Amino acid sequence: MSSASSVPSWNVHRLPRADGSVFLVTGGNAGIGYFVAEQLSATGATVVLGSRNPAKAEVAMASIRARVAGARVRAVRLDLADLSSLPSVAESLGVERLDAVVHNAGVALDDPPREETRDGHELMFGTNHLGHFALTWWLMPLLSAAPEARVVTVGSFAAKSERLDLDDLQSVQGYEAKRSYGRSKLAQMYFGVELDRRLRAVGGTVASVVVHPGGALDSLTPSRPPVHVRSAGARLGAAPAALLVQGKHAGAWPAVRAVLDPAVCGGQLWGPRVFGLRGEPRCEPVWDHLTDASVAARLWDASCDLTGVDPAAVPG
Repeated sequence: MSSASSVPSWNVHRLPRADGSVFLVTGGNAGIGYFVAEQLSATGATVVLGSRNPAKAEVAMASIRARVAGARVRAVRLDLADLSSLPSVAESLGVERLDAVVHNAGVALDDPPREETRDGHELMFGTNHLGHFALTWWLMPLLSAAPEARVVTVGSFAAKSERLDLDDLQSVQGYEAKRSYGRSKLAQMYFGVELDRRLRAVGGTVASVVVHPGGALDSLTPSRPPVHVRSAGARLGAAPAALLVQGKHAGAWPAVRAVLDPAVCGGQLWGPRVFGLRGEPRCEPVWDHLTDASVAARLWDASCDLTGVDPAAVPG
């Protein structure tokens, strides 16, 4: 793995051109996903917002077009909580190849009760992990058609202190919303690392990179009305927090770099430079628990059973 010091300088405010490329950002209509889409749109690429809410996607696209002259942005309907709806996503993109997908969309519940997807999976695990796991399978033919495509999985700093319960992946026993969220993001990160390992084993050309945004708060995020509106009070109240964390526009930087920077390699983990919480993106050591290949393999097998697909294989 390349160290942070071995990669060339990177300017988050002066991104390289990516004309002709096509990028899909799941959950691109709000939060970090919106800023990933906005920043990628400034490179000349075609950016597709994957959103389960067409009205919110339209608002996000209008905001991007108002800020990025000539932005090539459009949307596709995407509901990660409904596995049966995912096969149509690749077709609805209407492209011959996909240069990158940013697996960003997610559900975060703060309180009980435990909820389930249409397929009967715990909502956060089913949406955040299983939905992206299955979506990758359906997108793999388009990704494989690109010269050097990337799957960028957005994890969470909250996953650093969590560990998976492989006997209770769906939080049936002792459900706690925040813990289940952290574990769902950890499952995503295991998936991103293991996907790259399996793609390398079969000589695949697609690379899988894992990123996390550090600490990204709404109150430190610049306004993008009506997508996001930050009041003066919120801005002033959050000023002390800016010493430790950042806004969601900066939380997008690791994912954007993972899509665009040719120095980024599959299997790497990218996050903010300062204590993993704020600052410009850097390559950091993969967290110790994410290197446990036996846990990753068991999670992979369970995910294949639950979704009926294997993302490391191209649908025939």
